[in-house]
Amino acid sequence: MINFEEELKKFQPSTEVEDIQDDIYNRSATDIAGVFEQMFVRKEETPEE
Repeated sequence: MINFEEELKKFQPSTEVEDIQDDIYNRSATDIAGVFEQMFVRKEETPEE
């Protein structure tokens, strides 16, 4: 039978997972509202034909 307390003592988190988490949290992602906002700003800045 598995002794969960012993297994938890042996646990070491993967450094790759921690690196990926840092990249994800530190990345500035644009949501769909931001994309629409940029589109409208560009539309207003370009002269109409």
